[in-house]
Amino acid sequence: MNLYPLKFKPLSKYRIWGGKKLNTVLNKDFKGDHIGESWEISDVEGDQTRVINGPLAGRTLKSLIQEFDADFLGKSVYERFGTDFPLLIKFIDAKTPLSIQVHPHDEVAKERHNSFGKNEMWYIMDADPEAEIIVGFKKKLTPESYLSYLEKGKILNVLNKEYTKAGDAYYIPTGRVHAIGEGVLLAEIQQTSDITYRIYDYERVEKSTGKTRDLHNDLALDVIDFTVYEQYNTNYTVQKNQTNTLIHTPYFRTNIIKIDHKIQRDYTAIDSFVIYICTAGKFELIVDNEVYSLKKGETIVLPAVIKSIELVPRQTAEILEVYC
Repeated sequence: MNLYPLKFKPLSKYRIWGGKKLNTVLNKDFKGDHIGESWEISDVEGDQTRVINGPLAGRTLKSLIQEFDADFLGKSVYERFGTDFPLLIKFIDAKTPLSIQVHPHDEVAKERHNSFGKNEMWYIMDADPEAEIIVGFKKKLTPESYLSYLEKGKILNVLNKEYTKAGDAYYIPTGRVHAIGEGVLLAEIQQTSDITYRIYDYERVEKSTGKTRDLHNDLALDVIDFTVYEQYNTNYTVQKNQTNTLIHTPYFRTNIIKIDHKIQRDYTAIDSFVIYICTAGKFELIVDNEVYSLKKGETIVLPAVIKSIELVPRQTAEILEVYC
């Protein structure tokens, strides 16, 4: 069987801070309240997304990798990760702020949780007026001074808060304390990991349990990067109808493409699968004369064996292009 561009059925995730924008802005058909995350492409154990188009419908990422290995992942990616898909793609809607949190790096995550670490990036798709994100610290701390602020309930006083808007992009490496603020809708690209250490959660009570959520401050302390950086958001420029570098890391590479007429993409130099995330507008992806339509809030995976495609906008479209 030949591989082709694959769409997957997203998984909805209840979150205490979730809202309705995944339905109202991204046109998901999720049921229930407080849906905070749409897991678009996932190989997390117990939360594997399944193909919804073509003859491979119903198959998980894991089963596809086991059958097609390097043809699906790319030779170099398969050599690094075997049958583990390395990335997790999400949309996140924060009606209220997320907990203040941090993620461990690969070595700690492997030792403690038998997991990848969780380096990630955010691309802001929609933000209410004066919406904020928290990323890093605004003053230099030692572990001791950090614990003092935490114990006094004043940790918010030393965190770096920034106003954010649609089009902003942030790289969140492991060790960087962070939180998505109220009124933010974003696309998240991350390593395949569900390991989060909560530091502070506004003393919120989960209705289903009547209790506050667990904190993980003992685990978090030795993974936090206390460095204060001059800048946390990513500067980038966009020229229409070509590929523009957004955020490149050792874990994933993300470009941004804005198109208002047809373009071609050649992936012969990229030994990896490619994921497209449509963040605005509509477009068609054409492979071997087959047409695949995507609109804002949809994703698709190109197996590594696909090397030549066309992108045709049906409205001016904005696309995140992601690969390893």
